[in-house]
Amino acid sequence: MLRFQVLLENPLEFFQAELQVIDINDHAPMFMDRDMLLKISESSPPGTKFPLKNAQDMDVGRNNIENYIISPNSYFRVLTRKRSDGRKYPELVLDKVLDREEEPELRLTLTAQDGGSPPRFGTAQVYIEVVDINDNAPEFEPPFYRVQIAEDSPIGYLIVKVSATDIDIGVNREISYSLFQASEEISKTFEINAMTGEIRLKKQLDFETTQSYEVNIEARDTGSLSGKCTVLTQVMDVNDNAPEVTMSALTRQIPENSPETVVAVFSVSDLDSEDNGKISCYIQDDLPFFLKSSMENFYTLVTERPLDRETRAEYNVTITVTDLGTPRLKTEHNITVLVSDVNDNAPAFTQTSYTLSVRENNSPALHIGSVRATDRDAGANAQVTYSLLPPLDPHVPLASLVSINPDNGHLFALRSLDYEALRAFEFRVGAADRGSPALSSQALVRVLVTDDNDNAPFVLYPLQNASAPCTELVPRAAEAGYLVTKVVAVDGDSGQNAWLSYQLLKATEPGLFGVWAHNGEVRTARLLSERDAAKHRLVVLVKDNGEPPLSASVTLHVLLVDGFSQPYLPAPEAEAVDAAPAAALTVYLVVALASVSSLFLFSVLVFVAVRLCRRGGAASVGRCSVPEGPFPGHLVDVSGTGTLSQSYLYEVCLKGGSGTSDFKFLKPIVTNFQGHSPGPDIEETPNFRKDFGFGIQ
Repeated sequence: MLRFQVLLENPLEFFQAELQVIDINDHAPMFMDRDMLLKISESSPPGTKFPLKNAQDMDVGRNNIENYIISPNSYFRVLTRKRSDGRKYPELVLDKVLDREEEPELRLTLTAQDGGSPPRFGTAQVYIEVVDINDNAPEFEPPFYRVQIAEDSPIGYLIVKVSATDIDIGVNREISYSLFQASEEISKTFEINAMTGEIRLKKQLDFETTQSYEVNIEARDTGSLSGKCTVLTQVMDVNDNAPEVTMSALTRQIPENSPETVVAVFSVSDLDSEDNGKISCYIQDDLPFFLKSSMENFYTLVTERPLDRETRAEYNVTITVTDLGTPRLKTEHNITVLVSDVNDNAPAFTQTSYTLSVRENNSPALHIGSVRATDRDAGANAQVTYSLLPPLDPHVPLASLVSINPDNGHLFALRSLDYEALRAFEFRVGAADRGSPALSSQALVRVLVTDDNDNAPFVLYPLQNASAPCTELVPRAAEAGYLVTKVVAVDGDSGQNAWLSYQLLKATEPGLFGVWAHNGEVRTARLLSERDAAKHRLVVLVKDNGEPPLSASVTLHVLLVDGFSQPYLPAPEAEAVDAAPAAALTVYLVVALASVSSLFLFSVLVFVAVRLCRRGGAASVGRCSVPEGPFPGHLVDVSGTGTLSQSYLYEVCLKGGSGTSDFKFLKPIVTNFQGHSPGPDIEETPNFRKDFGFGIQ
């Protein structure tokens, strides 16, 4: 018989079932001893019965042994007897008085037949020896014993002592005891003292395996006569089996945020009986689970509330089963419940906004920084992918400026950045997980381009790319500190990289001129004298404050002239008071306009001088002379800042032969010029006249 349970999951139902195995007649009866020896006294009266060893058949029911048959003879017949346990054994019955002198021995064939269809047979040989005189067999008093023994009794424990008596005298009354027709299990479990009849325990008992034993004892005298008795041994249960837990269904992973969920379905059992087999079952109190009893000895482990993996991802549930015996035995069964992840957390950036700095003129593909987002989920739900979001300003070519590694959030500059073109830009970065549906978040990244000293100073005035060099006129009557000109330069960088300083790098006559380091003004360092050369070449170096510093140089041509009236030059203090603060762009425009006006004035003067020289070419004394070298683009600085704030137009007449030189100012005509063409270059001559007359037309 096979007993089992059937569990239906949805809906949850339990059924108890039994499977009965139907036997077929596939085993023949078999005697354990194929040869049996019986010694029967000749004085045995007819009707005397002699139990024989039975045959064994592994089949059951009608396929088991049905009856026994003895071979035909004149003295014996066989009867089929049935024990209390249902097994059948043969019993030989004497029908006729034996006569040893006529027939001292008999050889019979005992056949065991089962009830199958067709029936199967087993045979054994029975040897009968007729014994003289001893005609009394031992007898037990009582013939049936009933004893109880605890299953935890030690080996060698005395169970019972049986006793038989024989009314014969002499050697015929000497009795020996033995187990009769003992099965293999009984032979391994019990032993009997042949002389005393004490039955002792040979093997440890187990109530859960066998609850009782029926032991047959044979008492045999020296004349081979025997008596039989039965000892019924009942095994008493002790609490020696701990309860058992049998899992019918187990879910090791449950999704988070799920309502009441069945985790496990199990049954409990105890092989002991009565209180030793009664069971109680429980789990820890601090877990979000509870046990629900569905039917006898069946339990369901269920979640109390939805679980959150981010709070706790794993639970160790210990199911404790305890019986009610003495002492109490318990069994613990551990279940590890994993909470599987659900994509319920969006990636979170470590900062809401990032500020990165990168120096201009960087190499392409330069790593400029990183963004990082974390996701509290697990597995694919926590795998974050980074991407660039559309720029806030559509005019920023974000795709050509930066890129992002989608796996680790590293940001790279795709091309070299120019601080002068782009000083800062912003963009958004998105982080999305790989869950379904995917969750995402974003952060703002601001990239600041730091300036590098990559622009050398650029000289706005005097212009160095003109076809004719710029010449400044200085009257010899100028005092020390006279403003000759002002070098104007700009730097495309910013900060300290755009701080400019000026210095006189080279001069024809050192010590005559000086350059102010901070504003580029070229002034006379002392009073001029007749011994000073008329022509001077000054090289002014303009240098920024970067690291390493960059520089540019400009060459100035200064011409000392006699009789040149010194115009009004405002003091530097007045300049500082009158100069209004202007933006850098306005200064650049004014400088450019002054430069153009100066060049135009210079061209007009050269043109007038050439015409006057041609008219007086025939006169030897009053010849018109032109200073050697190109004429300056402007004559004087009337603004005090090195550039002209207005353009003045003069018509100048030069005549020779007069002892004095006059310079007369006319009312200036303010003009605006977009550009001019420089006058023709005048070849320098080795001689220079110290005086020339001026006439104003």
